[in-house]
Amino acid sequence: MELADRAVGLILTLTSLSIFTYYTFWVIILPLDVSNHFVHKYFLPQEYAILIPVYAAVALICFLSVFIGYVMLKSKKKKA
Repeated sequence: MELADRAVGLILTLTSLSIFTYYTFWVIILPLDVSNHFVHKYFLPQEYAILIPVYAAVALICFLSVFIGYVMLKSKKKKA
């Protein structure tokens, strides 16, 4: 089981590192480059650099709110 946990940890680490690198390059480095450079075809428009994290944060807050509400309701039923 320890090997499986390490593999999952490695996959999550590599995924988050690649997303961080892509996003950093997209938001910080790319605006400094010439707008007709071939690298620009590998990235979404700049508006999405704000929209994607905002939507992800809203979805996370909604999920956490529903989860906390569910746990609170479930714990009330156990007490009663």
